[in-house]
Amino acid sequence: MFEQDYIMRLIKEIIRTILKLLFNIDTETPTTRLIENEEKKATLETLLNMVDDGSINEAENKIFEIAATEDKVNLEMILLFYSYLNDKSEDFLMKNNFSRKELQDDLKCILSQYGLDSMVEVFLS
Repeated sequence: MFEQDYIMRLIKEIIRTILKLLFNIDTETPTTRLIENEEKKATLETLLNMVDDGSINEAENKIFEIAATEDKVNLEMILLFYSYLNDKSEDFLMKNNFSRKELQDDLKCILSQYGLDSMVEVFLS
């Protein structure tokens, strides 16, 4: 339990720091309202609904497709997606064949695509 809480806090701080540094967004609870582009906002809302429906892996597959473009606006959407997913309970994640550790690893992988691996390492070391 303690380890999962620790990972959850790390993920939250990684996301919060990147949002602050790259997008000048300083918030404890990132939401879709932060995205100004209506198309990106609609895409994110669809992905979050997929998470709520238990299709986490399918939603995350779409996130990896989005990340392949390495667009800065997409990065904001990706961070909000992982923030939302990180707020889910451990029971919810396990019930839907996902884990907090997998969330951490996948976020780290995507952030490395954007050249942010050194920033992530600061939190994980």
